[in-house]
Amino acid sequence: MASHRQSLGRWGETLAEDYLSRKGYSLLERNFRSPFGEIDLIVQKMQTLVFVEVKTRASETYGLPEASITVRKRQHLIQAAQAYLQSHLQPDLDWRIDVIAIRKPANNNTQPEIIHFENAIT
Repeated sequence: MASHRQSLGRWGETLAEDYLSRKGYSLLERNFRSPFGEIDLIVQKMQTLVFVEVKTRASETYGLPEASITVRKRQHLIQAAQAYLQSHLQPDLDWRIDVIAIRKPANNNTQPEIIHFENAIT
C-alpha cells in the first residue's frame, strides 16, 4: 500500500502533467530514473526539452513546496537531466529544468494552487 506521501506525490505529478498538456507540452516520460535520481516529468514544447520536478504539499507545515529544492537536489536534477540527454541524443533541442509547485487545499471544494517556475534550476 502506498504511503500518504507517495499518493500525494503521484496526485501532484498527474495534476502537473495535465497542466502542462493544457499549455501545449507533450509528455515524453514520467518518473525517469537515472543513477543520480528521478525526474518526475520530461516534456517537450516545440524545440525545447523540459525536465520537470514536481513538489506537492498538503499544508505549509514544512514550508512552501518550492522551498524543498535543496542545493543537493539541484545537483541531482542537473546530473539526471544530463544522463537523459546522453542516452537520448537530441542535439537540436534546447533544454531546461522547471519546477512545478502544487499546494493542495484543505477544502476539497477549492482548486489546488499550481505555480510553474520555468528555468528554475541552472
